[in-house]
Amino acid sequence: MAGTDQLEQLREEALAALGALADAQALEAWRVRYLGMKGAVKSALKQLKDLPPDQKPAFGMLANRVKQDLAAAFEARKGDLVGAQGRRAQAVDMSLPALPLRLGHRHIITRTIEEITEIFARMGFTVAHGPEVEDEWHLFEALNMPLAHPARDPLDSFFITPSVILRTETSTVQIRVMESQQPPVRVVCPGRAYRPDTLDATHSFMFHQVEGLYVDEGVSMADLKTCVNQFCGAYFSPDVPTRFRPHFFPFTEPSAEVDIGCHLCAGSNPTCPVCKGTGWIELGGCGMVDPNVLDAVGYDSEKYTGWAFGLGIERMLMQKCNIPDIRLLFENDVRFLRQF
Repeated sequence: MAGTDQLEQLREEALAALGALADAQALEAWRVRYLGMKGAVKSALKQLKDLPPDQKPAFGMLANRVKQDLAAAFEARKGDLVGAQGRRAQAVDMSLPALPLRLGHRHIITRTIEEITEIFARMGFTVAHGPEVEDEWHLFEALNMPLAHPARDPLDSFFITPSVILRTETSTVQIRVMESQQPPVRVVCPGRAYRPDTLDATHSFMFHQVEGLYVDEGVSMADLKTCVNQFCGAYFSPDVPTRFRPHFFPFTEPSAEVDIGCHLCAGSNPTCPVCKGTGWIELGGCGMVDPNVLDAVGYDSEKYTGWAFGLGIERMLMQKCNIPDIRLLFENDVRFLRQF
C-alpha cells in the first residue's frame, strides 16, 4: 500500500527532523512544515480521495495516528527546548562584573554605646558590665533605697521573684565594682535596663543606660559638671546647651537632672512629641555619691567622696540623629536602620 508507506516514511522523517532542532524558532518552522494547514500531514490526507474504497479506512486511521504522534512529539520537544532556554537565560554569565554584596552593620545603639565609651575612655574611665537580673541588695539596699521606696513597689519594677528583679538601672554595676576594688574608681557602665513604663515617643520598658562613677579623695560637684559638659560637647557639639536641675535620688546627695536642648523644636513647638514644648530633653540624673552608699561597700566615707551619673543612651542617640520616636530603634525596620 503505497499510501500507508508514504505516511510511515513521513512520520519517520518528521520525528528525525524534530530531534535535530536546537531552538524555538526552528521548532515553529517544523510545526508549520508538518502540522500546519498546508503542511505535509494535510497534503498526505488529500490522497484519501484517490485511493480505492477498500484502502481508505486503513489509510485514514493511519493518517490520524501519524498526526497525533507528531503533535505529541511536538509538545514534548517544545517543553524540552523552552526549559533548556530558560535555564540558559537564568545561568550566571561569568564574564559580567560581580554584583556588589550588601554588607550588614552593627545596630545603631551598639555603635552609639561604643562611641560613648570611647569618649569616656579618653577621660580615663574604664568600662564595666554586670548582670541584668539582680538581687535586692545590689539594686536597692546598697543604693540606699529603704523598703518604703517607690522603686521597690512591684508596680514600678519587673520582679521575677520577691527578691530577684530585672535591673532598673545600671547603678548595680557600680556597686559590684566598688565591692571588688578600693578607690580610686573611675568607671562607666553601659547596658540594658528595664522599667514598666508606658510606650511613647521617649519611653520604653527596655532601654539602655550608661552610668558613670568616680570615687577618690577630694572629688567635688564641680568635677561632675565639668565631666558631663565635656562629654556632651564631645558627643553632640561644643555649643550644645545643657542645664542641671536640682532633684532627689536616694543614692546621691546633692542630686541633679541633666537636660540638653531639644533637637526638634528648641522649645518653639508646644506640641513637640520629644520635649513637650519645654525646649529641653532629660538625659538622666547625677550627683555626689551618698555616704551611705560608700559605707555599704566598705569605703571610708570620711576619707573618700565621689560622684555618679546615669544617662539614657536612646535619648542621646535621638538627639544627635534627629530621631523623633524611640520606638523606631526597636522595630527592626531595615529601611530605617540602613540610614545609620
